[in-house]
Amino acid sequence: MSEQNPYEILEVAENASFEDIQTARDRMIELHPEDEKSRQNVEAAYDSVLMDRLRKRQEGKIKVPEGIRFAERLAEKRTPKLNMPQISPSPTWFQQSLDQPDLQEVAIVGACYTALSGFALLAASVDTLAFLLALGVGFSLYWLNRKEQKLGRAFLLTLAAIGVGALIGSALLQTGLQTDPVQPEAILSCVMFVMLWLADSFLR
Repeated sequence: MSEQNPYEILEVAENASFEDIQTARDRMIELHPEDEKSRQNVEAAYDSVLMDRLRKRQEGKIKVPEGIRFAERLAEKRTPKLNMPQISPSPTWFQQSLDQPDLQEVAIVGACYTALSGFALLAASVDTLAFLLALGVGFSLYWLNRKEQKLGRAFLLTLAAIGVGALIGSALLQTGLQTDPVQPEAILSCVMFVMLWLADSFLR
């Protein structure tokens, strides 16, 4: 680099602020983007200015701005920190109620209730539907009880599934759903079988 004063190269006064020196350096580099020698001269002048400031600071002549002494620390302070909301975990009782069945188990339960639903749609009487529903309840009690060996729990889950299915099925029928030639009770039974399938597959 030439013997030219580094402050003159950056075109700043010797009492210029750190921000002014940085701005001057950036401006001088932008003036000659393709000139590597000029860029090196500007960078060298910038380093010389910083070293001069540090030397004077050590001699007690000036106070070095925080931006020069702790540039990395300031950058960290300026970086906004995102406070992610804490997601509370699901209650323990809820986690313990869920099951993670494999595909084979889901298929077995699904096949059973699909068959019962098919027979229900073909049923000619309410007595037949009641019999099919009883079979579904019995299968549900068996399947749920084999998971935890708690018959009372299996009974409550089966009863809840039947109740939810009855509510959903009744709501569907009240919307004016056309059921001909299938009996409305058959549609209701199919919805119950779907709820039993969900309970048997994903609850325990």
